[in-house]
Amino acid sequence: MGEFYVCSCFYTHNFYIKELGLHAIYISKEQFLIQYSKVLKQHGYSTDERIQSILSQLENELQRRENLGPAFLHRKSIIREKYKMLHPEIFQLKTEFLQPEFLNLVNYCKQSDATVGGVMQYLEETQVKNVYAFPVFTDSFCRKLIEELAHFEESDCPKGRSNTMNHYGLSMDEVGFNDFITTLRVEYMQHITRLLFPEWGGGNLDSHKAFIVKYKVGEDIDLGYHYDNAEVTLNVSLTDNYQGGSLYFGDMRTVPLPDTECSEYNHVYGVGILHRGQHMHGALPIYSGVRYNLITWMRSSKIRNQLCPMCNNKPDLVKTVGYGDGFTADAQQITDVCSLT
Repeated sequence: MGEFYVCSCFYTHNFYIKELGLHAIYISKEQFLIQYSKVLKQHGYSTDERIQSILSQLENELQRRENLGPAFLHRKSIIREKYKMLHPEIFQLKTEFLQPEFLNLVNYCKQSDATVGGVMQYLEETQVKNVYAFPVFTDSFCRKLIEELAHFEESDCPKGRSNTMNHYGLSMDEVGFNDFITTLRVEYMQHITRLLFPEWGGGNLDSHKAFIVKYKVGEDIDLGYHYDNAEVTLNVSLTDNYQGGSLYFGDMRTVPLPDTECSEYNHVYGVGILHRGQHMHGALPIYSGVRYNLITWMRSSKIRNQLCPMCNNKPDLVKTVGYGDGFTADAQQITDVCSLT
């Protein structure tokens, strides 16, 4: 694996505040209170106590991001030493975990004369433009993966949550599935994405961030309208014992919400949906059961080195660990993370 970076906007942009339904910029308390004064008033945040609760969330999230690299390495070291796998055989991807329809799709895409029109014959209709669906994992693999995740949750190993929007998910890399996801991206998904998303680096997806999201009544039950920090996203449904929770899609993030009509998609067990990372989407509330999804944000450094998708500027690179946010030194300007804290 080469050397990857984050953009410095990772420490200032896209701070999610669920109560406000807002992805905010947070540079300082003063800047935030001035920039979002109207939004705060609209949501009834008029007292010092209520405003301070928002500011505390932002400060906690900033500290989490600043400590992310060392904390990640610390957790991963403990997990590697202490965690006893329930199903060790699933930590490396094998063809027997994959649906025959998926293997047929990939085999077609590998052909030198494969076309977009030909690919469509292997895909399921979603009725959402540029969102594609196809079976990915077998029932047996999905069951074992869920059992493994539950086993990990019950262990005393540290847990690093996947993002600010989902509080009960898990990082696939920390649990030990990085090689699994790398194989999925390189040997399978990239053959599909090079045909469906060529202009968005589909043939050069050189890094990823993979995580589990979990929805359960009394915990997280939905997901707000957002876009992903990815060129292409694969979202695989791992369970079918829940009700509600339909996905909904709007347009690309550059299209204002008032001009967007959203379309629903009922995700099916074992099926993956593939879409542009910047395609706005969300998840409606579940009202019974437990829903697990495997999300893989696939990134192309050739695309994001030109323009950071989170701040819309030439990326100002900050050294990090692992894949970071998928930027490479080709984007030039590099900042030491210590100068940001």
